[in-house]
Amino acid sequence: MKRIALEEHFLAPGFEEYWLKTVEDVDPALYGQVLARLNDFGEQRLSAMDTSGIGMSVLSLAGPGVQIERDTATAVRKAREANDFLATQMQKAPDRYLGFAHLAVQDAKAAADELDRCVRDLKFSGAMINGHTNGQYLDHPDTYPLWERAEALGVPLYLHPADPITPMPALDGYRGLKRATWEWTVETGTHALRIVFSGLFDRFPGAKLALGHLGETLPYQLWRFDSRAKLYGVKLNRRPSDYIRENLVVTTSGMFSFEPIDCALKALGRENVMYSADYPFENPAEAGAFMDELPLDPGVIADISYNNAARLLRIKATS
Repeated sequence: MKRIALEEHFLAPGFEEYWLKTVEDVDPALYGQVLARLNDFGEQRLSAMDTSGIGMSVLSLAGPGVQIERDTATAVRKAREANDFLATQMQKAPDRYLGFAHLAVQDAKAAADELDRCVRDLKFSGAMINGHTNGQYLDHPDTYPLWERAEALGVPLYLHPADPITPMPALDGYRGLKRATWEWTVETGTHALRIVFSGLFDRFPGAKLALGHLGETLPYQLWRFDSRAKLYGVKLNRRPSDYIRENLVVTTSGMFSFEPIDCALKALGRENVMYSADYPFENPAEAGAFMDELPLDPGVIADISYNNAARLLRIKATS
């Protein structure tokens, strides 16, 4: 059974300047290699998919994209351009490529309409949001039109890491803890918890939020979230852990280790854990080998690899 990968990245024309802000300290030689892979939709990408045992990739724009664009009209226009570009590229391998929409959350009504267009007309599978949008998180009431539309369409919003609004002072002097090592985990996990603790899933009970990196440490903390929500009088219809189990799904992107996937499976349930290779930022061979070597029941492996994503994204099962 081939795998479905939910977090595989590309770049569209006119978006390299946005992406550059997150890789300014990367070695120029490595930057050039990654950029070439992001811009490729042909043999290089397909070969990497085959190496990792991926039958279908859900492609998403490498962040932050228009999430950091200050002009709303520009953000709306460029998001649409990115989605049209991706739709064209998907036609190069329509049996291998799916898509997540890029959205200008600066205007949530426009973002909702663009999501609708992408799902209905371009046959995309949902959307990827690259963290906060100029400091506004997805728990803000202004974003409700987007959540309402995503719930109505039955598609997930995938929350991808981004730089925090301001650098974390606790990490000063420790460059090795910045961004992908730890800073993005804290930022993205906190963003997801804001959504849970805000009561947004009481308002939109059918909404689905996806997280990479096997849940940004949230599965490890479920008991404590419930305990402290009760202690501090958080007013929700259910326990925080109930929303995390029922409204969140997680993927293996950038987390190829048995211990965290074992925790995620036990904490969230086998139906909520899915595969990702995080191409081109991770080694596809390592990602594939990790899945091949997991000491889990074959039925659980099949659910992680294919069945759960096929159900979430409404993909017809194949042998």
